[in-house]
Amino acid sequence: MDEIAEQLLQLSANTSTLMAVYDDNDRLRYANLAFRSAYFIERDETPLWPDLMRRNFERGQGTVIHAKNFDEWLRSTQSRRGKIGYRAFETDLMDGRWLWMTEAVQKNGWMLCVASDITTLRAEERSVRQDRDFAVKASQTDELTGVANRRFVMARIEDMLVAAKDGGEGCLAVLDIDNFKHINDRLGHHAGDLVLKDFAQRIHQHVRRSDCFGRVGGEEFVLAMPGTALEDAVEIIETMLTMIRFSRPLTESPDFAYTCSAGVAASLREDTAAELYRRADQALYAAKLGGRDRVRAA
Repeated sequence: MDEIAEQLLQLSANTSTLMAVYDDNDRLRYANLAFRSAYFIERDETPLWPDLMRRNFERGQGTVIHAKNFDEWLRSTQSRRGKIGYRAFETDLMDGRWLWMTEAVQKNGWMLCVASDITTLRAEERSVRQDRDFAVKASQTDELTGVANRRFVMARIEDMLVAAKDGGEGCLAVLDIDNFKHINDRLGHHAGDLVLKDFAQRIHQHVRRSDCFGRVGGEEFVLAMPGTALEDAVEIIETMLTMIRFSRPLTESPDFAYTCSAGVAASLREDTAAELYRRADQALYAAKLGGRDRVRAA
């Protein structure tokens, strides 16, 4: 096995195919020369993927990012990155190359990225496929907040329940902004939209790559946490709620603050997505009855 591993490393080091491995925290742990050259990574560097993408965006190198606001692009992309076992897509580089990229994710969260140069394909075919990829992304993203939409996150809940049938752990949290109707009525819908965007942005900063966070409607969001015990899930949500308490999202109302309530339920082998959601929603209702701005577990 040691000889095979050594040969694989030598083969990957010398191939023109781009190859990289990221750990469950999205930190680069291995990249061959082709990958490092394309993304301007020094030999001994092991950057986090978001940091690498931000650096290249600011320097006008690496991946072409069709967005004026990098943070909005990052939030949308991370809402889908590493959430399923295998994903394939096309991406273009600032140097004119066009890549076919695949991402394969293990149960422990480690990811293998492999990319091949497909620049020689006809440009008109490339444009059609790019439009298709943009359409797929739009179909999986909440337009206002940039996080995953109901359709995408519910599919990830189903994936989590498949693992639960094999004895795996997992939790679902339902989060709801407190008194949101009052915010809209008192400050207007524009202010309400700003609060929704602020909430999604701040929560997303603490979402692990293996988790899936999305907006399911109105002021309600869900967070699927595969491989997570109930007590750990509650601790994660408590941290998120604390962060929200200190947010001041409205520049025209600098003293305005808001809170959030959450309910958490652990997945069971016999669960359906609807049943797991129902228990988490019941826990959310208990949090609201208990005075809001708190988390309750089912």
